[in-house]
Amino acid sequence: MLYLVATPIGNLNDITLRALETLRNVDIIASEDTRKTGLLLKHFDIHKPQLAFHEHNEQRAGERIEELLKQGKSVAVVTNAGTPGISDPGFTLVRRALNAEVGVTLIPGPTALIMALVLSGLPVHSFTFRGFPPRKPTGRRKFMAIDQNAPHTLIFYESPYRLVDFLRDALAIFGDRRAAVANDLTKMFEKVERGSLSELLALYENSTPKGEYIIVIEGVGKNTPIKEEEEV
Repeated sequence: MLYLVATPIGNLNDITLRALETLRNVDIIASEDTRKTGLLLKHFDIHKPQLAFHEHNEQRAGERIEELLKQGKSVAVVTNAGTPGISDPGFTLVRRALNAEVGVTLIPGPTALIMALVLSGLPVHSFTFRGFPPRKPTGRRKFMAIDQNAPHTLIFYESPYRLVDFLRDALAIFGDRRAAVANDLTKMFEKVERGSLSELLALYENSTPKGEYIIVIEGVGKNTPIKEEEEV
């Protein structure tokens, strides 16, 4: 059986009893970063062999994990934080297991995008998760423009180094919509800033962003003017 195990996104107390039970009972743990997972395992006194599984060795490590599964071994997949497969390695391994007719299940737990969405104060009944946008400005704007007139609440991930550029491009593409920027979720300095995109841009232009960010932007509503398609 292949187990995808969600792990805490900041606060170790968010680990579930089922996640701990699974990590204790599998034969091997496939980790995005064996050092970080090692700290988690040590904290909960779990002693299991690890195998590195990340974006740079996904093909080779995936073949090895598939081989172990076919031998009848049970494998748990964990990322550095959150749910495997959500903007982290995991999808290709699920496909491998399904194609090999091996059982797959998810041990649910924390996911940063859902927490940010709920805390944003924006509509939650319909949303689109877009993950990390392209790094270069032209690609990023084209990426955003796809959802320029979508009615759904939009969720993006972004690094601290590109947050201001992201907000600047979002303002140009979407107009001055309501939005929220979240980081350090579940940690001591958890923060969710809410306001218009222009207000958030001004805030972060005068600060030094740290850590990964989740940006939530309202979709087009009946009171939102439809923008002309942006030339990107």
